[in-house]
Amino acid sequence: MGPETSDDYQLIKTNLQNNNIPTVILNRDNFNQHIPGVNLSEGHGAVVEVTAGLLYADRALRTVQGQFLKLGGTIRDNEEVTGITPGPLVTVTTPAGVYRAKSVVITAGPWTNAVLARTGLQLPLQVVKINVCYWKEKVPGTYDVKKHFPCFILTECEETKEHIYGLPANEYPGLVKICYHMGSPTDPDQRDRQTDRSDIDILQRYVARCFPGLIPVPAVVESCMYTLTPDCHFVLDYHPSHNNIVIGAGFSGHGFKFGPIIGKLLSELSLGEVPSYDLSPFTIGRFQATSKSSL
Repeated sequence: MGPETSDDYQLIKTNLQNNNIPTVILNRDNFNQHIPGVNLSEGHGAVVEVTAGLLYADRALRTVQGQFLKLGGTIRDNEEVTGITPGPLVTVTTPAGVYRAKSVVITAGPWTNAVLARTGLQLPLQVVKINVCYWKEKVPGTYDVKKHFPCFILTECEETKEHIYGLPANEYPGLVKICYHMGSPTDPDQRDRQTDRSDIDILQRYVARCFPGLIPVPAVVESCMYTLTPDCHFVLDYHPSHNNIVIGAGFSGHGFKFGPIIGKLLSELSLGEVPSYDLSPFTIGRFQATSKSSL
């Protein structure tokens, strides 16, 4: 959803149509026939991707880990990486032991630069804390996933130029997830000390105006972290000084749904294979990385 003449809205609409994704185009006249309980703003339109769905992240992770173990992999949880020494064999040190491998893939999320510092590299990554808000239905079931209420992204509105996104009532019965797609800078080890609620104020105004079936005060507020690159695109590349260290980072709040293909590509890089897809948009060289002396 978004202003029909805005660049973001038109870009998404065009991308979907150019890639032959089944869509339905809605306007204010017919929007509520298809999606009740939401006020579409004047001048706004909506593009419905009819094959879209909702991904259960916890179930997906458990499934992937289970398959990994069946194939002979080993998972070592709760081991902080305290050292990485590059070389023909990369040495990784944790409190539980020392590991050596021909190649290593680093996917450390908000802690990426803390880990990369041990390899002589820093990337222009910014970590932000997102307030994850859930809003209570006035009438239970109004926005339920079983009634096919959709996931949505609002490209901009009168309250903000940032994206707002939402998911139907499902994870918590009777609670709709609606969040601001941006946050305030934070230290990943001290994120609970970052208490900015300006995004929640914006959301409350938006929910009160456009979701008449929700109580415009969040019933639950959790948090997550985004690791942003300057262009909000991923980093999928070799370390510039060590081609047996592969980096996957900067997923900027929209990376999880790409997990299977990202895993495939990082695996190919780690094995020295030609990637299945063009990774030029995701190279470290597209922005100025700050290198320290190599370790």
